[in-house]
Amino acid sequence: MLRFQFLFLCFASFFCATLQAQNFYNRDTIQVIEIFFSFTNWDAQLDANEATETYIYADSVRINGISFDSCGIRYKGNSSYSPNNQKNPLRIELNTIKVNQDYHGIKDIKLSNCYKDPSMIREILSYQILEQYMDCPSSNFARVYINGQYRGVYTNNEAISDDFNQVHYYADDTYFKCNPVGGAGPGATVSPDLKYLGADSSAYFNGYELQSTIGWNRLVALCNTLNNDFQNIEGMLDIDRAIWMLAFNNVLVNLDSYSGAFRQNYYLSWDINGRFVPTVWDVNMSFGGFPGGTGSGTTTPTSLDPFSNATSNNHPLIKQIMANPLYKRMYMAHVRTMVQEMFASGQYETWAQNLMALADSSIQADPYKFYTYTQFINGLTTAVTGGGPGGGGSIPGIKALMDARAQFFSTNAAYVLQAPSIVSHGASTSPLVYGSTVTITATTTNETTVYLGYRGNHQLKFTRVQMFDDGAHNDGAAGDHTFGIEVPVDGLTFEYYIYAENSNAGLFSPARAEHEFHTLAVNFPTPVVGSVLINEVLASNDSLLFDPNGQDDDWIELINTTNAPIDLAGFYLSDDPLNLMAWAFPAGTVLPANGYLLVWADNDLTQTGLHANFKLSAGGDYVYLSHGFNVHDQISFGPQLANISYARCPDAGLNFATIIPTPLANNNCQIGVQENELLQVQVYPNPFADQFTIENHEDAIQLNIRSFNGQLLYASTIQNGKFQIDASEWASGMYILELQSQKGLQVSKIVKH
Repeated sequence: MLRFQFLFLCFASFFCATLQAQNFYNRDTIQVIEIFFSFTNWDAQLDANEATETYIYADSVRINGISFDSCGIRYKGNSSYSPNNQKNPLRIELNTIKVNQDYHGIKDIKLSNCYKDPSMIREILSYQILEQYMDCPSSNFARVYINGQYRGVYTNNEAISDDFNQVHYYADDTYFKCNPVGGAGPGATVSPDLKYLGADSSAYFNGYELQSTIGWNRLVALCNTLNNDFQNIEGMLDIDRAIWMLAFNNVLVNLDSYSGAFRQNYYLSWDINGRFVPTVWDVNMSFGGFPGGTGSGTTTPTSLDPFSNATSNNHPLIKQIMANPLYKRMYMAHVRTMVQEMFASGQYETWAQNLMALADSSIQADPYKFYTYTQFINGLTTAVTGGGPGGGGSIPGIKALMDARAQFFSTNAAYVLQAPSIVSHGASTSPLVYGSTVTITATTTNETTVYLGYRGNHQLKFTRVQMFDDGAHNDGAAGDHTFGIEVPVDGLTFEYYIYAENSNAGLFSPARAEHEFHTLAVNFPTPVVGSVLINEVLASNDSLLFDPNGQDDDWIELINTTNAPIDLAGFYLSDDPLNLMAWAFPAGTVLPANGYLLVWADNDLTQTGLHANFKLSAGGDYVYLSHGFNVHDQISFGPQLANISYARCPDAGLNFATIIPTPLANNNCQIGVQENELLQVQVYPNPFADQFTIENHEDAIQLNIRSFNGQLLYASTIQNGKFQIDASEWASGMYILELQSQKGLQVSKIVKH
């Protein structure tokens, strides 16, 4: 009962922490962020550090009543920052000094000052619309106080970070902020426009900000493929999300973006599929708020052509996509979806009114807002001229702009082209059976070509294949407008979409594909309990065994107790009893008959091979092997010595022992290890070339030296003193020293160059 209560409390704490983190960006709430400096000239210090992007330190930051000590604070922004502003954008790092300090997992807080936005909702509303179609940051309002004084309403925008990339793209080793170093404008020497500037990565340094340790060669390869080998672009870029980004920029007249004059304000993140994914960023001047236009002549926001910059050499991403008939029709399909769902329907206005009502009193009390309260009220419906930072200029009313924009599209020649209809779609069998095949069919009208996009794991990219109406693909009669294609069922689930087109226009089902998709359940043959077991675990790997990336991480060995291979689809590993399905074996993972399989427990999903999303504790831990919710095997172990594993003895047996590790081999239970008082013995040099010395300060000791596979190479009794071992005939590699005395057995390793 006590254990159940403990697990329940752990689950409740985890659930509450997760809920709190979600609430930090919940659009229905306003966050309260209080910053406390021990000095009064904090504004002057922040101004002095703005150019170098260095932090000053607050005594504390309090978020929704929770206090954090010694946090880094700095001003941020380009055009939205000015030393003359009373309200500048802020960046708060909770972990600048205390590295483990976070607000329910959030360490980096970015606050925008609603620059050039009388409505004060452009950023939040833009992300609310965008998240319907692609991954993007979350955003909401925050009330900010400094030294007890109310500084006004800010927008609180989720940072693009390692955590964001890991959650959305399942990798975090490469990502770029696509903004010119030093800011955009006439002084910028390189734009993040994705032009190919040659193979020398230094040519790109001023146009992109690398936010990770590696990635320049990948960026160069992307630019080269985009400009010179576009037929292979889907191997380097998530083309669907790129198309959604361009559709969003155009429909919402978001021109401080790749689609505008400066080709900036987006991120490129490397995903688990080995390609870049674009993420829209910095949308505070969407809905026609950016005065710089498209960079190609005069821009009229209400009638911005959906193919703006389609022939611009400064916009190779737009130019190449619009020159490809398939992608161009997909782009217009996404434009239609966004216009119809958000603007022709009036959905955006409902969301906008809710946001303005939520923040009304906070904005009315804001002492440093750039526009009057009356201008805030009018900012949704009508243009606001004059006032604001820098004075002058006209900011369109969001409703006035977008109602006119929807009307423009309703008569636009490219927009009104007749797309096919997708009448129905489905699978030949349900539920699907793993390891089999399934025929997907779609019945359409007014089509010439139909495609299926499918995948067997949510982390994977979609495979797009053409469907057929020829009577030879389980599609019924030839020419009956029912298309079919047979594809493998090789994943944990089956996600798919249909895309149909004719020579004029295209249509997706679901309309928000690839962001949304249809899902079919997959059944897995139920494995016999005991057929797969956890055979050996090493939680303290000190240069004993290296993964393919050269890292000495924790590992877990499984064993197949049967005479037939076992497909591990549907199996999971975990170290958490509250989350048994923490890490799923990738589709196609096979455990050989009577064989072994090694999984690296290193919490590094970006590396190739089998890498679980958790680590093991050398102080003791649990490991669970489950098939769905059914636990097939579990072990618990206490503190581990370095390079001493916890293993079944014998293989697949009921008993466990601490042994010299034997990864992917029979457990050698003849050389079990017990904890004992350390012997006063030195071995040097280590690593060695041809000889090494053992210096013994004990009484007589039995010395055995074995190869890493357990073969006995040397055995002798050594007395107190120094002894030199000649190993000139030994091969390079690792060797095990067993030192047996009255104190017990001590095991160590030596390495020959």
